[in-house]
Amino acid sequence: MHTRPVPVRHRLIERPVRPLPGPRGLVHDLGAVYAVNGLIGLIFAATGPVAVILAVGRQGGLSQAELASWIFGVFFLNGILTVLACWLYRQPLAFFWTIPGTVLVGPALGHLSLPEVVGAFLATGLLVLVLGLSGWVRRAMAAIPMPIVMAMVAGVFLRFGVDLVLALGRDVAIAAPMVALFVLLSALPSLGRLIPPIIGALLVGAAAVAVSGRFEPGPVAAHWIAAPVFQQPQWSLQAMVELVIPLAVTVLVVQNGQGIAVLRSAGHQPPINVITILCGAWSLLTAAVGAVSTCLTGPTNALLAASGERARHYTAGIVCGLLAILFGLFAPLFTRLMLATPGAFIATLGGLAMLRVLQASFVTAFSSRFTLGALITFVVTVADLKILNIGSAFWGLVAGFAVSWLLERSDFTPDAG
Repeated sequence: MHTRPVPVRHRLIERPVRPLPGPRGLVHDLGAVYAVNGLIGLIFAATGPVAVILAVGRQGGLSQAELASWIFGVFFLNGILTVLACWLYRQPLAFFWTIPGTVLVGPALGHLSLPEVVGAFLATGLLVLVLGLSGWVRRAMAAIPMPIVMAMVAGVFLRFGVDLVLALGRDVAIAAPMVALFVLLSALPSLGRLIPPIIGALLVGAAAVAVSGRFEPGPVAAHWIAAPVFQQPQWSLQAMVELVIPLAVTVLVVQNGQGIAVLRSAGHQPPINVITILCGAWSLLTAAVGAVSTCLTGPTNALLAASGERARHYTAGIVCGLLAILFGLFAPLFTRLMLATPGAFIATLGGLAMLRVLQASFVTAFSSRFTLGALITFVVTVADLKILNIGSAFWGLVAGFAVSWLLERSDFTPDAG
C-alpha cells in the first residue's frame, strides 16, 4: 500500500525558536569569542560604511545635524531590531542599512530635496513590506537577473574607487599610509585577523591627520547625545520613479540576498519572509529621521558567524545590536569628529571599504550569464545621464534587462550557463 506524502506548507511568518532564551540562557551562551565577534561586527559597520554615508552627505549638501540624524537612525533603530531578531530566532540577524542604496541617494540629492528623498524612502519601505507580507519576495528576488543588478551596483560604486585614486593624488600624506597599511594587512592574513585591514586604515589615517595638524573640529558641540531630525516627507513622482525600484532591489536582492547566503553558508536557516517584513517596517521608521532603507547585512553577519558554536552565534548578534544602540546615541559626536577630518580621509576610507564589494560586483556581473545586458547596465549607470530627471541607475537596469531580453533570451532559462 502506497501512501501519498503529506505536502509541507511553508508558513508566511516563520515562527521564532521556542523556548526563547531567558537571562540565564543568554549568560550561558555568551562568551568572549562571541562578544569579540559582536564588537568587530560593530566596528566594521561604524568605519567604512559610515564614511560612505558622510561622503554621500557631503556630496548632497546635507547639514551636520541631518547626517547625525541619519547615523542615529541606521544604528540606534536598527540596533534595536538586531537585538530583537537575534533573540527571537536564536541566530545572528544583524540589520543595518543598504550601502548601494546610500550611494544612489548622493546623485539624487543633486536635483531632489531631502524631503522628496525621504518620501522615496517611505515608499520603498512600504513596497518591501507588502512584498514580505504577500510571500512573493522569493519570486521578486528571482525576477531580475543578478548579473544585471550587480552591474548597476558596480557602476554606482565605481565612483568610490575613482575617488580613492584621486585622494592619493591630491593628499598623499593622508591617503598613502592608509592604502599601504590596508594592502599590508590584506597580504598578511595572520596579521589581518588581529587587525582587520579597514580598521588598520582607519587608525593610521587618524594618526596621519593628527600629525598633519589638519583636524579641525571647531568649537565644542553643546550636544553629544542624538537629537533626531524628524523629516516631513514630500511626495514627488520623479523621486519615486528614480529611487524606489533601485532602492528596493538593493535591499531585497543585493543586501538581503547576500546576508541570507552568508547565514546559510554558516549553517543557519534565516527566516526570509520575516526578514523582508522587518526590513520594510523598519525602513518606515528610519525614514522618519532621514535614514536610508534597512536591510539584512552580509559582511557584518559573516563576522558574527565567523567562529564559535553555531547555536551560540546569536549572542554575537545581540552584542553587536546593543553596541549599535550605544553608538547611535552618540551619533552627533562621531559625525562631528569625522567631518572635522580632511576630505581625503573619508574618501580613502570609503574607497577602501568598497573595494571588495566593487570586485565582487564585477565578478558577479561578468562571469557567467547576461554579460551583454550587464555591460549595457554598467555603461549606462556610469554615464550618469539623467532622462526625464531620473537617475542613470534606474535606466541602467531598464536598458540592461531590455538588451538581455532581446539578445540573450537563452540566459533566462534555468539550465543556461
